[in-house]
Amino acid sequence: MPFNRLLPLIIPLLVLVLFEVFFFNPTMIYVTVVLINLFLFFTVWQFSRVSDTQKDWWNFLILPSLMTTATAAYTTLLTNKLIIQLLFIFNIVLLYIYLKHIYYYLIRPQAYQPFSIENITSYGNFLTFFLVATTIYGFQSFLSIQTWLLMIIIMLASVLTIYQIMWANKIDFNKGIIYLLISCLIIVELSWSISFLPINYNIAGLTIAICYYMLIGLVRHFLLDKLDKKTIKLYLGFGFTSLFIILVTARWL
Repeated sequence: MPFNRLLPLIIPLLVLVLFEVFFFNPTMIYVTVVLINLFLFFTVWQFSRVSDTQKDWWNFLILPSLMTTATAAYTTLLTNKLIIQLLFIFNIVLLYIYLKHIYYYLIRPQAYQPFSIENITSYGNFLTFFLVATTIYGFQSFLSIQTWLLMIIIMLASVLTIYQIMWANKIDFNKGIIYLLISCLIIVELSWSISFLPINYNIAGLTIAICYYMLIGLVRHFLLDKLDKKTIKLYLGFGFTSLFIILVTARWL
């Protein structure tokens, strides 16, 4: 149906319109977030409804819902209008790419490129986790919210993003659940520790996001029986080098 084919383009444009409404009227943030998630729910449900190959369609919602909600929340901390608009555009571009591949996966499998969903989910959830973590640390700095309350949000974001990565990579849930729980515990403990460091909330968010990327990357390869010395060196080398550069060059408060 032409309607289904156009949804990956129509929905990001509607999301952009709603973001702009929120931009000019910040009090509309809750209405904006709710409407965006309803549009995303309808889109994924519509794709699944006409597809005969996918039943657990709600798992596709985790990334776009978290990403758009985190984007809206993060922009409440920003004052630079240009950066806010760039974030909106970046978000809808990723949303378009993601919805397009879901459309191919569910409705036109002959046009779907293998591992597209897996790759988009891995990188998209890393960016989403960065936005969530940065927003959490920003709220801690500006609103003086108790740390343990914010760590609950970090834990929920970790559970959802890690679960979707495992699901997208077709990892058996019974096999991966213990690693999911341990990974979430490690991330929460690291997040709590980083919250005490006298650094900017953007640096804090990026620091824990890199730790998240290293940990989940290693766990994912292990559960897929693809973990070798080269992969370990790649993730640890990239992660620790990035952390060193960030913490050395960061302006400490």
